[in-house]
Amino acid sequence: MLELRNISYEVEEDRESREILKNISLTIDDHFVAVTGPNGGGKSTLAKIIAGIIKPTSGQIILDGTDITGMSITERAKAGISYAFQQPVHFKGLTVKDLVSLAAGRTMRVSEICDILSEVGLCAKEYIDREINGSLSGGELKRIEIAMITARGTKLSIFDEPEAGIDLWSFNSLIHVFERMRKEINGMILIISHQERILNIADRIILISDGLVSASGSREEVMPKLLNTEGACSALTGKAQ
Repeated sequence: MLELRNISYEVEEDRESREILKNISLTIDDHFVAVTGPNGGGKSTLAKIIAGIIKPTSGQIILDGTDITGMSITERAKAGISYAFQQPVHFKGLTVKDLVSLAAGRTMRVSEICDILSEVGLCAKEYIDREINGSLSGGELKRIEIAMITARGTKLSIFDEPEAGIDLWSFNSLIHVFERMRKEINGMILIISHQERILNIADRIILISDGLVSASGSREEVMPKLLNTEGACSALTGKAQ
């Protein structure tokens, strides 16, 4: 279970303080959670605070009863949090096989790696020895990153706008990957997304607008509000490139 207690985040702009997140309190214990909202509303900032990439100005973060607020990103990774960036990082010189084994923290058998690559829709024979470099598309890199998170088997997996910068075919494949993850992965999955097809998979949707939680509940409870509220509808306007 993840608890956010009175999380606020401020930045200095032109010698003035601007609040990005405003005293957010949430308890998240659902399996597959989608966070959505207008651009600039604070959703990606919240994801980075949970992962430890940035620190909140105030508030507490509790993971399964442990206060992780003061932990670094490395310590949070060890505590069971994985974070997938909008733009996956290239690792020149490392192969897919190397990277998945590193993520798992042990030397994995080739058959294990092949199974994980198959789960994310990649042909193991074609990818297991591929180098992580510019020859891979955005969609391929994102599926490899998901394979790494699957190999780690963490308590909480965070995906920050996984649809960003990928083509429609890759996006359709990615949807199938997340549908499979929802069925097969035991830990919590938290996805920041504008995409209605991702929101439709979620057990719970959290709408963040202007640094505040505007709505939180099941698909059935939140989607009608999202679709019928002027301004909040912009949360669904993002399209895979």
